[in-house]
Amino acid sequence: MKDILWTKDSVCTTTGGTCEIDWSATGISIDSRTIQSGDLFVAIKGPRMDGHDFVEQAFRRGAVAALVDRRLVGIDKQFPVVTINDTNEALDKLGIAARKRSSANIIAVTGSVGKTGTKDAIYHSLIPQGKTCASAHSYNNHWGVPLSLARLAPDSDYGIFEVGMNHAGEITPLSQMIQPNVSIITTVEPVHIEYFESVEAIADAKAEIFAGMVGGTAILNRDNAYYYRLKLMAERQGVDQILSFGEHEESDARLISRLADCSGNNVEALICGRRFGYRLGIPGQHLVQNSLAVLLAISTIGADVAKAANSLSNLVPIDGRGLHHKIDIEDGFFTIIDESYNANPASMRAAIETLSTMKPGPCAKRIAVLGDMRELGEKSKDYHIELANTLVEHAIDEIYACGEHMSIMFNALPSELKGGFSNSTTDLANNVKEKIRPGDIVTVKGSLAIGMKTIVNQLMALKISDGGKTSQAINGTV
Repeated sequence: MKDILWTKDSVCTTTGGTCEIDWSATGISIDSRTIQSGDLFVAIKGPRMDGHDFVEQAFRRGAVAALVDRRLVGIDKQFPVVTINDTNEALDKLGIAARKRSSANIIAVTGSVGKTGTKDAIYHSLIPQGKTCASAHSYNNHWGVPLSLARLAPDSDYGIFEVGMNHAGEITPLSQMIQPNVSIITTVEPVHIEYFESVEAIADAKAEIFAGMVGGTAILNRDNAYYYRLKLMAERQGVDQILSFGEHEESDARLISRLADCSGNNVEALICGRRFGYRLGIPGQHLVQNSLAVLLAISTIGADVAKAANSLSNLVPIDGRGLHHKIDIEDGFFTIIDESYNANPASMRAAIETLSTMKPGPCAKRIAVLGDMRELGEKSKDYHIELANTLVEHAIDEIYACGEHMSIMFNALPSELKGGFSNSTTDLANNVKEKIRPGDIVTVKGSLAIGMKTIVNQLMALKISDGGKTSQAINGTV
């Protein structure tokens, strides 16, 4: 049985709403397409769609009540409707109320790269140790954070929430909602630099995560160039304890050694003076770094670090952020590394470094299929040219590219590395499909707006369907 999160009385008291029919909800949603039976549906008004247009659909999918701020026409009177002044404001109030009634240890995660993976790894590690709630997917904005908080059960032991931004001032109100006991900043990089004067300004925006803290602990990347800037801002905010992670010898969670293979990393680390050896079930140096932050956070809240370290061995990548697919084709198979969700200079470097550690089959290649990195402003050309150098340095065998900005990178490549270029993801996918051979390893990455998922989907469609063969997600399920 699911716990009851909200009742008619608690929602009406919190939001100032009115409703004539009694009900109780075991979940909450703002998306009628993903409603679960027992959910409260909040009809949010967005820039493109208005949730009020989907209230009937939400009820048909199993919603027990709907939160609305205008009169609805044609809705059956048997369906409970809570009427309030503003649904966006009401969602904030529900999130704040859920946080206020909770005594859980709360961890907030932000950073230019690695937020979602770090949040998911903490959640994965804490699930066996207590009742745990975490942001779903990348629910890290002005809707995602209050929604995630509103899903926090009153008796939860732990809550892990992701916080994102692309402009200054966006994190402060979210942190004040979350009121974290522990805040993690994974790293600071030139992401969304188009909206900032400098990377220092990005660091200052990330430091807004401390705004909602009363004491507590900040966990910072000791190897990042902006460590001291972030540390100073945490001190000014009155954070009680500042801990660090990385390879630096003064790190509180320090990497001792890392042995990488095609499916993960064997790691040795010192966590607050205790030596741990553990297996991280995902390849990539950047993920090893973030695993140190994970274990440091778990140590800080008093959970079992040894159990958490052991659980990291069966951690799997998530869709669009490093999920591996094994695709059976004639005479063998090839591997797709799906990094299609987003891209920036830091995450591109990390994806290329990870690809470089993978071992293709005999006479096969490491192939990068790359789309534009967006929101880089005046330095976009420089970042894309630098990417060409990174690809050469990491011995990637063949590169395909898509998009206006990526054409700059492609033109800077040595001719022997050029697989193909197109401004169309569909055309580029067709080009790549013609060249794929058994044993190849293909990383697909680009900013979300470019639509690199189209290329992933077309490559996956190459799978042999007869004879019972299907594509497989390595360490996961398609």
